[in-house]
Amino acid sequence: MSTAQKKAICLYFQVHQPFRLRRYRFFEMGHEHYYYDDFMNESILRKIASDCYLPANKIILDLISKHKGKFRVTFSLSGIVIDQFRLYAPEVLASFKELAETGCVEFLAETNSHSLASLMDRERFERQISMHTEKMVEYLGYKPTSVRNTELIYSDEIGSWMADMGYKATVTEGAKHILGWKSPNFLYCNSINPKLKVLLRNYTLSDDIAFRFSNKSWSSYPLTAEKYVSWIKGLGSSSDIVNIFMDYETFGEHQKKETGIFDFLKHLPDVVIKKTPFVFMTVSEIADNYQPVAVLHVPSPISWADEERDLTAWMGNELQTAAVSKLYSLSEQVNRCGSDQLMRDWGYLQSSDHFYYMSTKFFSDGAVHAYFNPYENPYQAFMNYMNVLSDFEIRLKAVAPVNVHDEEVNRLAAAVETKDHLISELQEKLTKFEKKGRIVRTKAVKPKGEKSPAATAKKAVAGKATSKKPIVKKTASRKTTAAKAKK
Repeated sequence: MSTAQKKAICLYFQVHQPFRLRRYRFFEMGHEHYYYDDFMNESILRKIASDCYLPANKIILDLISKHKGKFRVTFSLSGIVIDQFRLYAPEVLASFKELAETGCVEFLAETNSHSLASLMDRERFERQISMHTEKMVEYLGYKPTSVRNTELIYSDEIGSWMADMGYKATVTEGAKHILGWKSPNFLYCNSINPKLKVLLRNYTLSDDIAFRFSNKSWSSYPLTAEKYVSWIKGLGSSSDIVNIFMDYETFGEHQKKETGIFDFLKHLPDVVIKKTPFVFMTVSEIADNYQPVAVLHVPSPISWADEERDLTAWMGNELQTAAVSKLYSLSEQVNRCGSDQLMRDWGYLQSSDHFYYMSTKFFSDGAVHAYFNPYENPYQAFMNYMNVLSDFEIRLKAVAPVNVHDEEVNRLAAAVETKDHLISELQEKLTKFEKKGRIVRTKAVKPKGEKSPAATAKKAVAGKATSKKPIVKKTASRKTTAAKAKK
């Protein structure tokens, strides 16, 4: 049986953590420009690294070695989480690089900032993808050939952009309202540009691990590798591929080590390889080895979030739409700013998590939205974010003014700042001269009733002036007396 005739399992894991914002007060605007809660960001990332990333990466590396390349997985690492690994946990980045070097792990391209840029315009989206690809080459030595969008957001138009950029495949949600009677267990293609292959998430099998694994009230609890693989095997006659996509934090963080999640992961490849016709493939390998069964029509964007599988997790209320609109209204100025620091903040402020925290969904998806949420409620999340964004706009206007009025204000402000700096320099020089004794500043303090030295000096001069006449007379008198004596 050739590889193309086999049934395939695609395991895909998303890895992302945002730079969470500190509590930024209204009165700090214009004065304090650092926005991030470093303590929280480091402590959360170190915790997840210890509970999930490092032990799970070690298990996957061992499984690849044990099965001699038959076990294969796909990852996507956001650009922001790579930055956090570099800052707080370089050993995690090293472990992902080790996985990349095995040749059995694929890494997808994605938006560098884990952003909603694809919902704004094509240019921003493509710029984000290109930035992320460069980062993957630099830090993992890996150039992606397939791509995914933030939170698996996808539409016909977004897919066509991916195809035009040269990517062969993408992943998204097998949403019911898109599929209808069709199955997610086949390969599809983009309706505008069929060159792009589309893999659809089997959300039932994925959520069995991601959400229901430790739920003791679930009818299938406890979930063993044998039980799970029997469900996959049952799909063999009616499927080509089974796409199991989830957050990587499922292992050890969402589902704690005590639940047996790591044991499940260790045994899964053994059972699949020994008891089913399925083989493990990466996203690009499936695109290379399978032909699409149909065109997938997705006129409006979908995602893998919440029950609706739409965009309401990030743009479902007025708070979120106001924040997103304000953020992206600054795009043109940011492109002209020429400041590395502003560009860095711009990237971190685009992370979709900031808008996710503003969600007012408190029902079926409330627990998911509360995960590592630093805010007490969505209104607090909105106010804090808008305070930060307002300060960011102040800084941006200073270097990239919007109109002539702003340019004049900036010019005058720069002139005042230059003069203040010059005055400060001259003041320092004057202070140095005074200390060396070259300039002596004294202010005489006269006792009560005593005249000042200046007044005394004036009196003395006046006195000299009045005494000249008597002296002349006296001299003349002496000359007269001497003349008389001679006679």
